[in-house]
Amino acid sequence: MKILVAIKRVVDHNVRIRVRPDGTGVETQGVRMSMNPFCKHAVEAAVQLAEAGHADEVVVVSIGPKTANDVILTALAMGAHRGILIETDAELETLAIAKLLAKLVAEENPDLVLLGKQAVDDDSNHVGQMLAALTDRPQATFASAIKVEVQSLEVTREVDFGRITVALPLPAIVTADLRLNTPRNAALPMVMKARSKPLAVRPVAEFGVDIAPRLTVEKVSPPAERAAGRTLGSVSELAGFIAGDIAEMEAL
Repeated sequence: MKILVAIKRVVDHNVRIRVRPDGTGVETQGVRMSMNPFCKHAVEAAVQLAEAGHADEVVVVSIGPKTANDVILTALAMGAHRGILIETDAELETLAIAKLLAKLVAEENPDLVLLGKQAVDDDSNHVGQMLAALTDRPQATFASAIKVEVQSLEVTREVDFGRITVALPLPAIVTADLRLNTPRNAALPMVMKARSKPLAVRPVAEFGVDIAPRLTVEKVSPPAERAAGRTLGSVSELAGFIAGDIAEMEAL
């Protein structure tokens, strides 16, 4: 079985997000970047399947600027076999990303495509579902467990009311939730070894996909500052404070 894992480079989740002064977006210059956490769980799932003998090859792909090589190297250090960078400096919308991945799926013909369920920068949660539609493959989203059967998968999904387990035939698309596994930290020898693994850089124009944006972002602004809290001296004072707030809301 061949597994293709799509990963994204985002602002590191430990970094405080800052909006650019001109309101055009989030500041990324001089900011620490890393692999999207959900994507890291997808990579770990693929590597675990390979280690269990269910997969012969794990291929990782990222779409972005040359600097996105660093997240591909992280995935290779975790145990993936080769990487592909679809290089572009443009900020792509989710449909364009899904179309590029669909072209790559047609070339690579993987049995399983794994993605993070969403990226922590835009939280769109679109690409996996769009890719399934474009490739006409069955999908299971928000996976917290994956079990390989004969030419099929059994996937446990995180849903609003708990968990459900579904079966789907291969080839398939699966998006990873945080409860799927605990991603490994690659040791230094694995990081050094990753640099010798194949990593192909391909220009986005090579895929013949229209990546022109369809949406216009008028302005990005940070959330309003929270009002300072108050310390109350007793339960009765708290009750009076709540009653006053309720009265004000009813007056509106």
